[in-house]
Amino acid sequence: MKFTLFVTERCNLACDYCYVGKRGTRMPLSLASRIIDFAFRRAPPDEHIEIGFFGGEPLLQFGLIREITELIEFHPAWDPGRVTLTVVTNGTIFSREIVDFLQEHDVGLCISCDGPPYVQDRHRRLPNGRGSAHVVERTIRQALNALPIVLVNAVYGPDTLRELPSTVEYLSSLGVRQIYLNPDFTAHWTRSDADALPLVHGAIGRLYVEFYLRGDPHLISSIDSKIAVILRGGYHPLERCRMGRGEFAFTPGGGIFPCERLVGEDRDAHRIGTVEEGIWLERLLCHQAPGGETDPECRACGLRDYCMNWCGCSNYFSSGYSNRVSAFLCASERATIAVAFETFRTLESTGVFFDHLAGAPAVNSLRR
Repeated sequence: MKFTLFVTERCNLACDYCYVGKRGTRMPLSLASRIIDFAFRRAPPDEHIEIGFFGGEPLLQFGLIREITELIEFHPAWDPGRVTLTVVTNGTIFSREIVDFLQEHDVGLCISCDGPPYVQDRHRRLPNGRGSAHVVERTIRQALNALPIVLVNAVYGPDTLRELPSTVEYLSSLGVRQIYLNPDFTAHWTRSDADALPLVHGAIGRLYVEFYLRGDPHLISSIDSKIAVILRGGYHPLERCRMGRGEFAFTPGGGIFPCERLVGEDRDAHRIGTVEEGIWLERLLCHQAPGGETDPECRACGLRDYCMNWCGCSNYFSSGYSNRVSAFLCASERATIAVAFETFRTLESTGVFFDHLAGAPAVNSLRR
């Protein structure tokens, strides 16, 4: 179960692909308390709970995050073995106080960085137009020196897709060993972009093999997640999208959304309820095309069990329907599955993939 709290919608960057409306809002602590009650009440006792702090830039409200964390840890249903806390930041705010808090409360840190300066500064800029790369690189280095695990998320679009291998090399050079690559599905992707996917992901696969063979394994999401899925025989039910059932996002005003990526400018389009009123069941099927869960082509595809055709928000942003797969998403999944299979076949004799089979590929990247 995943619960994302937009502690603020204010941000100190002006990224041109951001989907969150920039508002000077702050989540009241009383509302956060009701959301925590909602999360513990909603989650079945046998399911893990992830509570994430998001924004805007959440660390602009670091004090509020500390207060909410205290609410969580003093809740009657609190179980440190069952609950994971995370914060996703743009990397422009960092301090010793933040490090101490993250360590004391075992809060996972994910920093957004799209790649080397010429990539990062293309879209992720300060309001005055200056790039943010110099600040974010410094934060990544500081975080890696202070924390045992730091995740970095790189968003790519049509103009930066072909730079992905360079992005992986750059982040690796900083010391990052857990790299997440995510396409901007709101962008205009062309057939030319789809045709480039096998070459781009193939180059990333070769880097992945190179890292392993020199005894410095990296987690690269587009490869590791697919290898784990292939070894397990496909995505399990709890791994698939459960928008509005196993995943919820909450705005500072108390709106409930089925995924944090659907909290955008058009609030009424995707809101499925409020903290005060609960879930509006009639809204859960909005933005679905009639005629089944996925496209007829998907139902007949041999790669279906290994494909993210079930990701509602990715489908919606790229096709207009949460249950319809776009041509680009199909091409992307085909490329990543093929590269993952080839990468596994290259490395299977080394015996390094035991943890992938167990569903914990991140463990390999910690063995250095």
